[in-house]
Amino acid sequence: MNEEAIYPRFASRGRTFVYVLPCRDEDILKVGFSRDPLDRFRTLHRRYFEFFDLDRGLLVHTDHLRDARRIERLLITTFADCRAPAPLVVPPSAAGHTEWFRGVSAQVDALARQVCAEQGFTLHAPLSSWLRDRFGDWSELLFGWSMRMLEMIEYEHFNVPSDQRSGRADTVLRDVLDAYVALGMAMEKLVPAPVLAWYRSDDYFGNR
Repeated sequence: MNEEAIYPRFASRGRTFVYVLPCRDEDILKVGFSRDPLDRFRTLHRRYFEFFDLDRGLLVHTDHLRDARRIERLLITTFADCRAPAPLVVPPSAAGHTEWFRGVSAQVDALARQVCAEQGFTLHAPLSSWLRDRFGDWSELLFGWSMRMLEMIEYEHFNVPSDQRSGRADTVLRDVLDAYVALGMAMEKLVPAPVLAWYRSDDYFGNR
């Protein structure tokens, strides 16, 4: 079972976003650009909604990749003296080497907002609001997807020896539902009753 194949994906709409992504527990942040910021955040940390401070993060919405590259380069060069190593929990393959900065959260935030004001780009701040909208866009698909995920989990539980289970479907479904909760979104009407019962139970299959 390939994790990338079972994780929910949001189709790119051809736009590119520059992101400013502060860590929650230390004064360090990541800047970069992506056509699918949500997928990018997940590559940086599986529990991105806990590791990063989404209420302090922001996105600059551009229609062209060249603009996103230019804005990212402006942020990187402006604060080059404040570069920091990526946190150890971020996979090296995803971390990048020049896009982490320490002690300049307020200054990076201010410059990103200035660029939007002066050049007419759309600012999405706080980042948590944009993510709630994205999750809302996907909510119509969540019902069926979550039930299929639970069926994968159930099949593995009853048909695969415990020492051979990958647990990936369990991890992915729980992470997605935890993200909804972290963003303050009620799941009661978004997922089937069995999924909600599984999510809220310490021993769902043992209680059946």
